[in-house]
Amino acid sequence: MEPTHKLDVLGHYCPVPVNQARNALQKLKPGEILLVVADDPETTHDIPLLVNRMGHNLLVTLEESGEFHYTIEVKQ
Repeated sequence: MEPTHKLDVLGHYCPVPVNQARNALQKLKPGEILLVVADDPETTHDIPLLVNRMGHNLLVTLEESGEFHYTIEVKQ
């Protein structure tokens, strides 16, 4: 699934990536896909927890050249 929105939080560290991801997810409609790009290693723990708590689907987690990419499908 191709992302419909992208959130770039490169260079930001906890709690900024999670807070910005939460804010972005709250603005999206069910079925939309958010790609979050971060370089904070803490996001490997925090983003999946956030997605689970909000009831969305974490479709893909990818680490590439020190960057972490999270593809999240927004649910109701």
